[in-house]
Amino acid sequence: MAMSKKEQRLRRARQTRARIALQGAVRLTVTRSNLHIYASVISGCGTKVLATASTAEKEVREQIKHGGNTEAAALIGKRIAEKAKAAGVEKVAFDRAGFQYHGRIKALAEAAREAGLQF
Repeated sequence: MAMSKKEQRLRRARQTRARIALQGAVRLTVTRSNLHIYASVISGCGTKVLATASTAEKEVREQIKHGGNTEAAALIGKRIAEKAKAAGVEKVAFDRAGFQYHGRIKALAEAAREAGLQF
């Protein structure tokens, strides 16, 4: 039986997370929905969330018109990089959770790189 689109994405996400876990690297994980995009910086052991940013936050909602576009994703990329640097994290492994590196995911990653996060 063929896997659904969601099952395929989750399989890709598991493979990526297994590779990152072997490295023991701090990871920047991204999740998206139709309305919002979320980013978290998670410790190398995977037990602690060091920083988070999303379009669901009140401060962000005041700045953007809609949370499901590339402009909002770029803003979240910048915010997560600033919060990660404040937490003492400079280098991360990018975990795109099985989503294509395209559109909002790409905009978030490029904005985070421009703000000084290395991955």
